[in-house]
Amino acid sequence: MGLNIRRRKRKRLPARAKQQLFVPAAPNQVWSMDFMHDSLWDGRRFRLLNVVDDFNRQVLWIESDSSLPADRVIRVLENLKESRGLPRMIRVDNGPELISTKLDVWCRDHDITLAFIQAGKPTQNAFIERFNQTVRTEVLNAYVFRTLGEVRTHINEFIVDYNHHRPHDSLGNLTPMQLQQKHESSTLLLLE
Repeated sequence: MGLNIRRRKRKRLPARAKQQLFVPAAPNQVWSMDFMHDSLWDGRRFRLLNVVDDFNRQVLWIESDSSLPADRVIRVLENLKESRGLPRMIRVDNGPELISTKLDVWCRDHDITLAFIQAGKPTQNAFIERFNQTVRTEVLNAYVFRTLGEVRTHINEFIVDYNHHRPHDSLGNLTPMQLQQKHESSTLLLLE
C-alpha cells in the first residue's frame, strides 16, 4: 500500500567505564541496588527493589510493589538515610528508574556517586546478583503469593534470617550483623 511506518529508535546509553568490583573496608562505603520481578497467583506482576551493603552483604531494604518508579527509589534511600546514613557510592545497572534524572540529581545533592555497570555485564555488580539469586530460590520460587502483603511478610522474615542467622562463607562464616559488630568493636579499639 506504500504507507510510511514510523520506526522507533532505541535509546542509546552513554558508554560506561568498566567498574572494578571490590569489597569495601567499612560499612556505608558502597551499596548495590537492583530490581527483580515476579507475579502473584492471579498473574498480577510485582517488583522488588533490593538494597545491599557490599561490605558485609547486609540486606538494607527490600521494597515490593506493583510499580517502583524513580520517586519510590528516592523514598527508599531517604528512609535509609534516616535509619543508617548514606553511602559514598551506589553500584547500579542501567534500568530506567536508576538512570533517571531525578535519582541522579538526588544523589548529586547528597554527594553520592552512582557507579553504573556496563550494559550486559551483571558480574560487575556480583554482590547484588548473588543476593538476587538467593531471594529467587528461597522466597520467590518457594512460595505462592496471593497478595502483596504475603510477599512483604515473607520478605521481612527472610531479611531477619539473612542478616542475623545465616553465616556466609565469604564473610569468614559470620553473619552480616556479626561482621558489622566485629568491625564496630575493632574501630572502637583503634580510637582508644
